[in-house]
Amino acid sequence: MINSGSCSSLMEVDYDDDHSHEELHVLAVDDNLIDRKLVEKLLKISSCKVTTAENAIRALEYLDALTNNDLKVNLIITDYCMPGMTGFELLKKVKESSYLKEVPVVIMSSENIPTRVNKCLASGAQMFMQKPLKLSDVEKLINVIS
Repeated sequence: MINSGSCSSLMEVDYDDDHSHEELHVLAVDDNLIDRKLVEKLLKISSCKVTTAENAIRALEYLDALTNNDLKVNLIITDYCMPGMTGFELLKKVKESSYLKEVPVVIMSSENIPTRVNKCLASGAQMFMQKPLKLSDVEKLINVIS
């Protein structure tokens, strides 16, 4: 399930581009509902438009739909450890895509494993952040995409 805004489904995403200032659009990917909701809430406090996906495969489907509609996200923030496809595998797919490779990707994990952090950063992650995220972490994210 993909959620854009508060309770909209993928088909109900509002693509109105007539804003006087461009709202930052963040795709948040996490298989844990509580972590996903926390990231969404913190990003919304910081005035970001947030779309959530419960796994990397759904995130790629959403990104593919955006690509086909000439729309974009300004940042992807993803959990590292997810079933099916990890956040690291999502990072690699994004960086291999000619359309998506410029989108910053931030990896989150509750485990601070230096080899994992280094592997993600070496593969193109913008940042590696420790979960649970805090408002100060989100301010760092905003600086990444501003």
